[in-house]
Amino acid sequence: MLETIYFTLLALVVYTYVGYPIIIIGLSKVFSRTRKVDVNYEPSVTWVVPSYNEESIIAEKIKNLLHIDYPKSKLDIVVITDGSTDRTPDIAKQFEGIRVLHEKKRAGKSAAENRAMKFVESEIVVFNDANTTVGSNALRELVKHYADPRVGGVSGAKGIIVEEQDGAESKGEGLYWRYESAIKKADSDVNSLMGAAGELVSFRSELVQDLPNDTILDDFMQSFFVLQQGFEMVYEPAARAEETSSTSIDEELKRKVRIAAGGWQSIVRLTFMFNFFKRPMQTWMYVSHRVLRWSVTAFSLPLLLVLNLLLWNHGNVFQFFAVAQGLFYSIAIIAHYARRRRLPGPVLAIYYFCVMNYAVLAGFKRFIFKTQKASWERSARK
Repeated sequence: MLETIYFTLLALVVYTYVGYPIIIIGLSKVFSRTRKVDVNYEPSVTWVVPSYNEESIIAEKIKNLLHIDYPKSKLDIVVITDGSTDRTPDIAKQFEGIRVLHEKKRAGKSAAENRAMKFVESEIVVFNDANTTVGSNALRELVKHYADPRVGGVSGAKGIIVEEQDGAESKGEGLYWRYESAIKKADSDVNSLMGAAGELVSFRSELVQDLPNDTILDDFMQSFFVLQQGFEMVYEPAARAEETSSTSIDEELKRKVRIAAGGWQSIVRLTFMFNFFKRPMQTWMYVSHRVLRWSVTAFSLPLLLVLNLLLWNHGNVFQFFAVAQGLFYSIAIIAHYARRRRLPGPVLAIYYFCVMNYAVLAGFKRFIFKTQKASWERSARK
């Protein structure tokens, strides 16, 4: 019985991080979905930037957005600064053509976006984090997909700016996002993107729903409500939102744990995604890409280590895997203490893998005890 449990859990971990990516990327090479794209399509757009105490960067952010290549008559830029106690709203108001929505009450990003939607009259709405930089072509790369009536939302790509002198937390994050972006692109090509990242995402305005104020992963949730309404989510890697990496592993963990807590919350609330008979392909993709990574797989890792010790006398295979696990986690520990040094790619991958799964377990604790606030906490970035 213990052997069966062990190999089941091992297969689950391998499938989640290696098997599914290989399968979905392979499928995308053979069965890539054909969608209509029109590079000249120019719907009306509202670009929303939720901001909280961003006085040090908000001016540069607005200047970045003012250089977007799009007809000014069809683009409305909105900066929402609910709860900001610094000069963020005052600085934003200095720019002509920028609409600033401010309330003293801080209710969180979901509440801010719910309020912003009451002012949106355009066909398309874009949500974009204040701490990112977008290319001048980003909006055109997003909206070209809306020429296809089946498309309800388009997500851009997150890029991590990594310098040569950066430590393991920076390079590990950059490595992870290259891996994740390849899966996102394949998901989108085969059927639909399985959850957008909030750095840069757009929706047909009519599909955006009011979310409970305690929602942690607002843009992620919105992208699945697009699927629920019968539309598709597209991933567009040419629409990039770049940001610097976290200043330390503690700051990166703060962000990762919050995302993990939001992942648990999303799994509980997105029950319609488990209806295999109504949406077989999407259910398989959702469970494989999101649910397993945010739930069962993270708990499988410590269980595998314990089972390995219990099965030590059951043959050379278990002794081999026990030694391999010991070596794997030893590399992660060494990498943690040597994270300021230049580390090889495989070591970075092992380190970030362990950090990410620790965050899932810590996020589960926050979710169970309801200690994760919906209001966003800024992670210090370089």
